[in-house]
Parts: sequence; structure tokens; C-alpha cells
Amino acid sequence: MVAQRELSEAEVDRVFHALAASTRRDILRRTIEREQSVSTLASEYEMSFAAVQKHVAVLEAADLIVKRAEGRERLVRANPEMIARARALLARYEELWRSRIAQLDDLLAEPTTSSGTQPASTTDTAENHRTEEGE
Repeated sequence: MVAQRELSEAEVDRVFHALAASTRRDILRRTIEREQSVSTLASEYEMSFAAVQKHVAVLEAADLIVKRAEGRERLVRANPEMIARARALLARYEELWRSRIAQLDDLLAEPTTSSGTQPASTTDTAENHRTEEGE
């Protein structure tokens, strides 16, 4: 198994930029399923062939897809290595945020009293006070 190196800041920027557009995410999804020609990809969208080529170029610049020539056609397939690296990056972000949320939960948890019971909230105290005064 080959160890994955971390993405550089420039690579992270390119990946997130590439995935920011729904058309590019769809192209990536379709090329994960199978290799396709740019012409076949373009036929599925209500935009020009040139516009689809630009989307493919953005994905290629982010190394999320690989393009190769076969005769006059340009075939596109997803790059599983870069997808795995991007997924690992997102997993690290998820771990970081889960850790921060857990720390925040700990800070916001109400402390228990020495007898092991929860202290009364301000609402409970005000309600008890009204009951004692006969309101």
C-alpha cells in the first residue's frame, strides 16, 4: 500500500474549487462509474461542448480526473488516488470538528453538586419562589 501524502494548500484550493459546481460534481460522479468521452459527457448537459470542456479542465487541474486520447476522442475517468486523498482530508476535518464539539459539550454541561444532584436552574428557582408566595 502506498502512503498518501497530505494535499498542499494549492491542491486543497483546486479540489474545493472543482467540487464547488454541481456540474463538475456530476461529471466526477459519472466518470467514477465508467470512463466516458467528453462528447458523451457533454450530451447530457444543456450547455455547449466548450462549457463542458472547461468543467473537465477544472477537474483535471485539480487532478480529480484523468483525460487521455484515444484516436480523435478524449476519454475521461476519475482519479481514485486524488479522490482518496480528498476524502482523507475531509475525514481529518470531520475528526477536528467532532473533537471541538465534544469539548464544547463538556464545557456547557452543567456541573453536579457535591451531593450528586443537579443544581436547580434559574427557571426552577423562580417557579419555586412563586409557589411559596402563593401565586
